Amino acid sequence: MTTRCIIIAGLALSVSLFGPLLPAHAADNAGFNLSNSFNLDFKPDEPAHAADNAHFNLSDSYNLDFKPDETVIAQADSKKQGGDPEKCLALQADPNADIGVIIRAGCKPSLAQMSALMDNPLGNVAMLFTQFDWTRLKNESKDREADQYLYTGIFQFPKKLNKDWNLINRVVWTVPSLPIDADKLSEFSSGPGGTPVPPAGDAAPIDFFKGRTTDFGDMYYVALFAPAKGIDVGDGKFLWGAGFDLAFPTATEDVLGSGKWSAGPSALGVYLGKKWKVGGLVQHYWDYAGPSDRDDVDLTNFQYFVYYSLDETTSIGAAPNIIANWEQDSDNRYTVPIGIGISKTFQFGKVPVRFGLEAHYSVIQPDDVVGADWNIRFYIIPAIPSALFGWMN
Repeated sequence: MTTRCIIIAGLALSVSLFGPLLPAHAADNAGFNLSNSFNLDFKPDEPAHAADNAHFNLSDSYNLDFKPDETVIAQADSKKQGGDPEKCLALQADPNADIGVIIRAGCKPSLAQMSALMDNPLGNVAMLFTQFDWTRLKNESKDREADQYLYTGIFQFPKKLNKDWNLINRVVWTVPSLPIDADKLSEFSSGPGGTPVPPAGDAAPIDFFKGRTTDFGDMYYVALFAPAKGIDVGDGKFLWGAGFDLAFPTATEDVLGSGKWSAGPSALGVYLGKKWKVGGLVQHYWDYAGPSDRDDVDLTNFQYFVYYSLDETTSIGAAPNIIANWEQDSDNRYTVPIGIGISKTFQFGKVPVRFGLEAHYSVIQPDDVVGADWNIRFYIIPAIPSALFGWMN
């Protein structure tokens, strides 16, 4: 019950934080395409645009498949928002336009512009990640397999320090579900992102995959100091950030966390081209406090990402996590996955929301201890421009 409440609260937080903040969509027609796709009972906002009313009356009376001119809709919507119609159209047509400038002009950024902003992990956008991972764990030495489930919530938001620098903040919380009986295997632990961490130097017991423990896991904070402007490279930009990470032993059961206070350096680099988005986030953790009977923490988590844009709102690619547990010997130290997936950004009411599904397979796995064999990841990411929050600017 506690775990369900935590996950439901995370989803509710997504709605409450992001639902009411964005102005109405520049092209109401996109909303109707969405309702048709999902058979929703969609009712346009009142008062409706004059152009939209003509469309609905004509369609309802004569059953015509009539599509209104998007330019007319955008101009009408710009008038409703208080922005100059021609200026709004020009800003929305510019893929490199600053979202803050668009909003301050009384205009609404297009879905394509918001999707591009969400592609930038160091961008001026607040995002709430709701991520679910299904991982097949494998213990080669005992020829045993079992499933691990993990809910991860991430609230990422920027803070403008001055005209040249931003601070990117990531607050992370987890709810792991491990195939472990917490009462029998209290010496077992979990690392960043729910990574299973067996006792150093020991193979997992033969009855490791018995029982299940599900509850709140450790929390993490990542801070990245990033230049406000990227570096021009070819037809794209290279952006980078560097900072630190902190791990807090908030797990309710020993097997669901490290039991240690940990910290270390973190860094991110990304190339954002017209089609390719390639980069990675590296984090390292060393423990500096905690119970002496818990294993030391010396672990690197490198999340690399490679995405190719099929269109303005759809991408294929993946962002797996490479794990290096330096407390293990060389045969059991590394987990290296590769993957593929697809993501697409939709407009739901006033909020752009990205949905993604990925599959990862570990081409390098530990030999004698428990490690990840394959993984299925599903995520939902609503987003809003940071320009709407005064305290972020």
